[in-house]
Amino acid sequence: QVQVVESGGGLVQPGGSLRLGCAASGSNFEFTRMGWYRQAPQAAEKERELVAVITNGGTTNYADSVRGRLTISRDNAKNTVSLQMNSLKPEDTAIYYCNVVLGWSYAYWGQGTQVTVSS
Repeated sequence: QVQVVESGGGLVQPGGSLRLGCAASGSNFEFTRMGWYRQAPQAAEKERELVAVITNGGTTNYADSVRGRLTISRDNAKNTVSLQMNSLKPEDTAIYYCNVVLGWSYAYWGQGTQVTVSS
């Protein structure tokens, strides 16, 4: 059974930084893709937007709204993925979910971690 556990998050002032972590376990295979999605406060239930993802080959994809401010990285040996968030804005406030994909067929989600950017 694959488990996905997030860490980090919290309250930060505009312009500040946070680092999110995610550890996936329960698979004998390397996760094809790992990454982060978020759900804004005003979004409909389960309406999540892609923030940043990274493949096991190191290819990354970022939302236009975060490119240049957020950086995703992963450790394939440990099945972990991190999201370094700099220059945070109030519109980055959301619940951030870690997502891992196995073999491009199976997707697993973490429980989510709250990020609030406010003065």
